[in-house]
This record gives sequence, C-alpha cells and structure tokens, in this order.
Amino acid sequence: MEITSLVVILVIAFALFFDFTNGFHDTANAMATPIATGAMKPKVAVTVAAILNLVGAFLSTEVARTISGGIIREGEAGVLITPALIFAGLLGAIVWNMVTWLLGLPSSSSHALFGGLIGAALVGVGIHAVDFSVMLSKVILPALIAPLTAGIIAFVATRMAYAFTRRYDKKADGRSGFRYGQIFTSSLVALSHGTNDAQKTMGIITLTLIAVGSQPSDSGPQFWVIVVCALAIALGTYIGGWRIIKTLGTGLTEVKPAQGFAAETSTAATILASSHLGFALSTTQVASGSVIGSGLGRRGSKVRWGTAGRIGIGWLMTLPSAAIVGAAAALLAGLGPAGLLIDTILGVAIILGLYLWSRRDKVDHSNAVADVAASGRAVKISKKKRKNKVKK
Repeated sequence: MEITSLVVILVIAFALFFDFTNGFHDTANAMATPIATGAMKPKVAVTVAAILNLVGAFLSTEVARTISGGIIREGEAGVLITPALIFAGLLGAIVWNMVTWLLGLPSSSSHALFGGLIGAALVGVGIHAVDFSVMLSKVILPALIAPLTAGIIAFVATRMAYAFTRRYDKKADGRSGFRYGQIFTSSLVALSHGTNDAQKTMGIITLTLIAVGSQPSDSGPQFWVIVVCALAIALGTYIGGWRIIKTLGTGLTEVKPAQGFAAETSTAATILASSHLGFALSTTQVASGSVIGSGLGRRGSKVRWGTAGRIGIGWLMTLPSAAIVGAAAALLAGLGPAGLLIDTILGVAIILGLYLWSRRDKVDHSNAVADVAASGRAVKISKKKRKNKVKK
C-alpha cells in the first residue's frame, strides 16, 4: 500500500476520533439544562441527543462545503494542503478538545479544528494557503455575533416566560410545565447540533479526498462519509461529556425550567439559521451565551461571572492553542513517514495520558448535576399538601 493511501486512512481514523470527541464535548449544549432542571434523566437525555445528532447529520452539507472548499485555498495544482498537514491539524484540534474536556470547559470544537488546520497550513504551505476572507465571514464574525445574539434572545424569552406566568409567582410548581417543553427544545438543539458539527468532520475527510484527487474540487461529502461521521458524533454524544455538562448545567447559573426552555429555544434557532447559511459557528458558544442570557433574564438569578470568565478565556485560547499544536505536528510531519509516525505516537500518548488523568476525579451521570436536578424535582407538590393548605 502506498504511503499516500496510509496517510489518508490515518487522517480518516483521526478525523472520526475528533468527531467522537466533538460529540461528547458538546453533549452539554443540548442536554445540560434539561438534566439540570430534572426535565430528563441523564442517561435518557444523552440517548435522545445521540439519536437526534445522528439524524441531524443527514439534513444539510453547507457547513461541510465551507470547510472542504472555503477556508483552505485551491491553487492551480489543487488544494494547497496535503493529507499529512490535515492530519497535523486534526492532532491540534483533538489535543485541545481533550484538555478542555478534562478542565470541564465548554470550549469550541469548531475553532479547535480551524485553529489546528490553520497552524498546519501556515507551517506546511504558507500564509497564502488560508483564505482569511472566508475565515472572517464564516467563522470569526459568527463566533462574535452568534453567542451575543443567542444571549439576547434567551434574555428576552426568559423575561417573556416569567411575565406570561406571573400569576404563578411564589408557587413552587407554578412553572414546572416548562420542563415538558424542554424535552422538545433540547431535542431541537441536539438535532441542530448534528446539522452543524457533524459536517465539520465530513468537510475534513472531503478535503483530504480532494487533496489526493479522489474526488473533484468543489464537490460535497460522499454518502459513506456522511454515514460514518454521523455515527461517530452520535456515539460520542451518547458517551456524554459529563464534566462539561456539570459546568454548563450548574456552573454558570442555577437553571430553572422556564430559563432552560428559553435558553434551548434560543440555541436551536441560532444554530439552525447558521447551518442554513453555512456558518461554521461554535454550538458551545451559542449554548453558553443562551444560558447566561437566561440567567440575566430571571429576577433573583445570579450568573457566576468567574466561571463565565474562565469559559471566555478558553474561547480566546482555542484558536491559537490548537494552531500551535497543529503547527508543531506539521513540522514533524515535514520529516516524512518518520515524522508522521512520531506525530501518531505522541498524539495517542497525550490522549491516553489525559484520559487516565481524568480517572483521578471521575465525573459521570451520577454526580454531574445531582444537586440542581434534585432542585428541579423538588417543584412537585403532592395533592395531600395542597389539601392541607386549602383547609388552613
């Protein structure tokens, strides 16, 4: 088997692993709030999210085309990036995803991927390989606008939800009906996540196939690529990134049912609109912005700005950090097959090391959001208590 074919296989394998990390990294976007309010049991929530991510991956390919035919320029001899450099970029994205998962930070898998690719392309080809106009219009501006937009929508929606149910103020079960609405809205977020994030890996594999001449330029992902990417992100979603669920569900603000409903509605609307326009935005940033907006929208709610600040720093560091790792991996890849072997060994070692480190402080469905979920269930009032209250 030729070395080129081996590199392509290696790229596809690591791309699917990135897709898997994207799934468990971003499970919190859809399911942190319904788990936090007790609307859905943790294992049920991640199962529903996995199924809908799988379905959503088949609904659109606009984002995949942005990655496979937009950010990396095409020259006279084809795409200005090689499979070895794409592999280096994937390493940058995967390492950053694993680090932020270990820290429980809901950072952007999308920006990690873009950062890794840009770092590898700059080292391996040069600055002319990156189309910064597409980067600005399709990635940077959406990253700035989408979270702010989602936060404003969630703020307004939360205000409206509490205004419409004002007569239930001071009644413990007054707004628990929103928990049923959360089942629908969180499912919509999971579906929209599949339409956006699964496509990024499709775009990477398609970019690799175009680079080696296996399919024409400007073409979309092949059906088998769509299928394997959909399965990979669905499996990762089912595993559940419980550390990030804990941060998003309990770390930013105490989420009540009406807030969760408003936040999820805002997140889903923003992501679906962006997917339709081909914007490869960060669903994590959108979800975080929505949760903060809903926290500001409820009177008496407190947003934990310290946690929000940590998340913000993680956002700012994602692109450059992944780019640095991608660039370092590209330098090694430039040494030829030996360099690729070193990249692979180091990448696997780092991934295993971070995973083993995480086992020292295990977070799973049993302890991720137990306290807040319990407060969500506490809104139920028995009929017996109601009758006693009436007699008084």
